[in-house]
Amino acid sequence: MKAVSSKSPRKQRKYRFLAPLHVKRRLLSAHLSKELRAAYNTRNIPIRKGDSIVVMRGKFKGTEGKIDKVYTKYSKVSVDTIKTTTKKGNKVPFKLRPSALMIKELNLIDNWRVKKLKEYGATR
Repeated sequence: MKAVSSKSPRKQRKYRFLAPLHVKRRLLSAHLSKELRAAYNTRNIPIRKGDSIVVMRGKFKGTEGKIDKVYTKYSKVSVDTIKTTTKKGNKVPFKLRPSALMIKELNLIDNWRVKKLKEYGATR
């Protein structure tokens, strides 16, 4: 799928919705905290399971937790500390948009991610 060159919000939404999963993965980015931003010399990074985050917007604003699951297909993430109650009374994870989150601590188990972060610091 080619990149959208239109400024139209309708076409931008269509592009994001119909994007292949490898492109949607990159669109699932969240801002870094000021300390991480200074350390890695980048503003945001794709979110990953195990990252520690704080919610910046919405009814759960100020809540901290770890990323529990990333729903690439739906462009959402769930956090271990944020649950909502169904009509039956069951507790289910509440899915958030990553743009409403800020990463406080990175999950650095993945060597590929560590390599990319080093590249960010060296090139920018």
